[in-house]
Amino acid sequence: MAQQGVLLDQDQFCCSVCLDLLKEPVAIPCGHSYCRSCIEGCWDQDVLKGVYSCPQCRQTFSPRPNLRKNNMLAELVEKLKKTGLQAAPPPALCCAGPRDVACDFCTGTRKQKALMSCLACLASYCETHLQSHYEFPALKKHKLVKATAQLQEKICSHHDKLLEVYCRTDQQCICLLCVMDEHKGHDTVSAAAERTEKQRQLGMSQQKVQQRSQEREKELKELQQAVECLKRSAQAAVEASDQIFTELIRSIERRSSEVKELIRAQEKAQVSEAEGVLEQLKQEIAELRKRSTELEQLSHTEDHIHFLQSYQSLSSISVSSDLPSIVVRPLQYFGDVSKTVSELREKLEDFLKGEWTKISTTVNIVDVVLPPEPKTREQLLQCESLYCEVTNSLFLLPLLTIPLEIYSNSRSNQRLGIYLTPHISLV
Repeated sequence: MAQQGVLLDQDQFCCSVCLDLLKEPVAIPCGHSYCRSCIEGCWDQDVLKGVYSCPQCRQTFSPRPNLRKNNMLAELVEKLKKTGLQAAPPPALCCAGPRDVACDFCTGTRKQKALMSCLACLASYCETHLQSHYEFPALKKHKLVKATAQLQEKICSHHDKLLEVYCRTDQQCICLLCVMDEHKGHDTVSAAAERTEKQRQLGMSQQKVQQRSQEREKELKELQQAVECLKRSAQAAVEASDQIFTELIRSIERRSSEVKELIRAQEKAQVSEAEGVLEQLKQEIAELRKRSTELEQLSHTEDHIHFLQSYQSLSSISVSSDLPSIVVRPLQYFGDVSKTVSELREKLEDFLKGEWTKISTTVNIVDVVLPPEPKTREQLLQCESLYCEVTNSLFLLPLLTIPLEIYSNSRSNQRLGIYLTPHISLV
């Protein structure tokens, strides 16, 4: 009796979490005691919730309580250990925790943890109460499974019998009474036989899933490689097109400078010639004014002899023969130049519009495909050549040259003509 009383005292000093003797016992505000490591481990899992509870009474605390060692309880546990008794109940006699299956035959408030469940008795047993199933021949025939709390799911709701038959017609588990009742005449087999068939189908499904998964992983890898190749190709095409358009802009700027130089040269030549004629006209006008003054003075002289002598010398010079005739030609300005350059711009825009249609169409047909995995250097280089189709049309643009041929008619006509002819030279 004394031994039994000691066991009861020992049971009172067990932690309800680890079901062992308390180690560094601490008391929480509700009065229950636990091992420090056990209660801290439970509360560490609730740190995200911010609310901490007692594993036994479920009382909640917020904020997290400060744990202090229960010195009196710790001394009692140490004395209990010094008695030489077992430090804790055997695993088979451990009390059932919140997540364990309790023995259906244990009495009292604290039931032992069940080890096995009987499908015939529809009950769960701890190691002590399970001994009868090992000793009595009638109970030895019962089917034992690992302790489970879902025993009711294995019972027919109509006949309260064990579900051990599978109806293939209705695709559900039934009991033996169901076979003779509402499932009479249906295609039925034992649950074990159906499990074997389903297990075989499950194995085939697993193989298909694994095979499909491997195929998808391979496709994923190939698609990732294709995407990376596409990115490199796009970057190369951007850099190439940028360089091409830069060269095209420089070519146009160079032609613009040539046009300006030609216009200024023609302007300088024509102005220089006109200035020579202007100087000649000025000299002739000065000579005519001088002769007019002399004739005016002669007409007013009163000396008859002087008049006659001077008239003879002045009249001997013929105005019509001495002074060359100067014909002022119609002026030809540079208005046609602007018109011709404008026509060139329109032709260039029309050409670029047609080429842009080809370029945009080529860009739009680029797509991410699943190419075969490159195994050789030649196959790898094929990925790099994807951008070639994008830039084929662009490569023609730097070859677009615009020679500006300026033709000048004969000096007798004194007309300026500028002809701008777009020309594509393939080099």
